[in-house]
Amino acid sequence: MVASCDSAPNTRTTCLLASNIAMHARLQALADRLDQVAELTGRFIAWLTLATVLTAVSVVILRYLFSSGSIALQEAVSYLHAAVFMLAAAYTLKHDGHVRVDIIYQKLSARGRAWVDLLGTLLLLFPVCLFMLFSSLDYVAAAWAIQEGSREAGGLDGVYLLKTAIPVSAVLLMLQGCALLLRNALVLLGDPAGTPPDGDLDREL
Repeated sequence: MVASCDSAPNTRTTCLLASNIAMHARLQALADRLDQVAELTGRFIAWLTLATVLTAVSVVILRYLFSSGSIALQEAVSYLHAAVFMLAAAYTLKHDGHVRVDIIYQKLSARGRAWVDLLGTLLLLFPVCLFMLFSSLDYVAAAWAIQEGSREAGGLDGVYLLKTAIPVSAVLLMLQGCALLLRNALVLLGDPAGTPPDGDLDREL
């Protein structure tokens, strides 16, 4: 006969422990899924860096070897660079690739870093992302309404697509911010599994 969680103190303690373990596992699984969004997006966007280099090389070859030029190719370099910068920000955040300039963070304990990251996500990252998102909606909607293209003759027509990267970047950063919140919450709850496996303090200055 299986005893209920209310039958004895030891049983209640065991049930609470099992419940906490299950909750931690669910939070960890959710953080992993959110991490996958940034990881897959970043790996896909990384190919745009190769496209940027090849396009830039093409512009140089056309200009200096064939005395020719292409406005569309020149704009494509800027578009690709902007897309990489905007859409890979969440991937960089996941891998702690943004530069930290501080003299305190690296000296803190794991719990201290978790508090700094958690508060920084809530008080800095989320407000900035929300501002980016809501302030860009009308801007992007207007570009879509007229299918905005380049102002230059022979330029690219997809300016409205490039502008869409602004709210998309904000959403991706907020999703990764949620993953950071979950992981830091796990650290504060005493679960070492909340620490990202690729955390690296060597990038701090």
